[in-house]
Amino acid sequence: MRGKLRHGNVPLRGIAVVAILLVIAWAATASVTLLFRGEQPPPPQLAAPPLIPAPPPIPAPGPESAGALRDGQPGEVGLNPAPIAAAQGQLAAGTQTSPGNPIPSYAGEVSLLARDGVVVSRQAAGFSLRYADAQGPELPAEQQEKVQNDTIFDLASLTKLFTSIAVLQLADDGRVNLNAPAADYVPEFAASGKQKITVQELLTHTSGLQAKIELWRLPPPDRLPAVLGATPQNPPGTVYRYSDLNMITLGVLVERVSGQPLDAVVHDRITAPLGMTDTGYRPPRDKLHRIAATEFETDPPRGLVRGEVQDENAWSLGGVAGQAGIFSTADDLAVLGQALLDGGTYRNQRILRPETVRAMLTNYNTAFPGDAHGLGFELDQPWYMAGLSGPHTAGHTGFTGTSLVIDPGSRSIVVLLTNAVHPSRTWGSIGSARLEIAQGMASALRPPGHDG
Repeated sequence: MRGKLRHGNVPLRGIAVVAILLVIAWAATASVTLLFRGEQPPPPQLAAPPLIPAPPPIPAPGPESAGALRDGQPGEVGLNPAPIAAAQGQLAAGTQTSPGNPIPSYAGEVSLLARDGVVVSRQAAGFSLRYADAQGPELPAEQQEKVQNDTIFDLASLTKLFTSIAVLQLADDGRVNLNAPAADYVPEFAASGKQKITVQELLTHTSGLQAKIELWRLPPPDRLPAVLGATPQNPPGTVYRYSDLNMITLGVLVERVSGQPLDAVVHDRITAPLGMTDTGYRPPRDKLHRIAATEFETDPPRGLVRGEVQDENAWSLGGVAGQAGIFSTADDLAVLGQALLDGGTYRNQRILRPETVRAMLTNYNTAFPGDAHGLGFELDQPWYMAGLSGPHTAGHTGFTGTSLVIDPGSRSIVVLLTNAVHPSRTWGSIGSARLEIAQGMASALRPPGHDG
């Protein structure tokens, strides 16, 4: 651009304007470079449309992640394999029983680690179906089914990430203003003093709404109105409270604005473009043999839950809701993670603008220390991100025993899928497994001899 400026033909005022624009562009690019080096840029000021004023570009992905994910060895991307192998061993041990541990931590697991577009670890262990009832007697050996790398798991609250992306896509389109009241798009949400709760406050769990309502105990016609008519427990923006009501409401918002059912939006705008063929709501019956069983439910009396969403509220809403209901595989979730690391694109298919991805990885909850949150994603949560945790490390967990961690600083992805609630939610213990696999990746980033 500088080579085309000719002082003799361009007015001095025009030169000054161009110079100012160049300085602004340099500053914006520097801000995003800080983000991907793990440093803290100033939080963007949301306004939609556009989502962020003067949005800065995210740097182009490196050559390793220019295309699709591929399998490789840890050493190819500068990782020490020893901590990864140790973490794999710990995860496999969690599926086993012993004389001193008659109940495994989880029936089965699939884990996946990737860096710079290279999948360096993929492991399946344990069982997708193991128990005969909620008390835990095992099925005959010939009826038990082992977990495979392509086993499909109920994601539980990881569904919230897809709902959030769908909302942000509408913001990218200029159809949703994140600073506007959610009631602008779902008018009945204004009831009971909620007329000022914004879309952003729903995304960051600062709406003041209660955590949940047992919708399944209500008559079907009353379930969704109970959410949209709920009375806030606190004024918006004054408290962080993780709430399923936030995401159920956002799912309704997506449907109202798009004119399509939520499951169709997720398929058409997220999973189909990214090639996530095993991801979606209400998986078809011909995939049942690949789906990990969850719990034996007695209240409500559903029996063994397999191939249907475990979450009672999502189930009561027909299996499609903003807070739960999506099923997926480890490989499909890695694709989603890679798309976000690459600024919203995978295999030349864009699902979000780069500046929108940047906003997803920026903490809007600075007033609530320990509850850092981007737009839909949790940030900097050491309790399951372990040594990968940082200001822009993003992720989420799910009640069934799932977790996803995406670290822009190291361009790493950690996926852990388990059926920890099989045969009962009172059995499983998934916290240590989440830490072990995330710390395995964090330690692998260090040179040999420094992997503690």
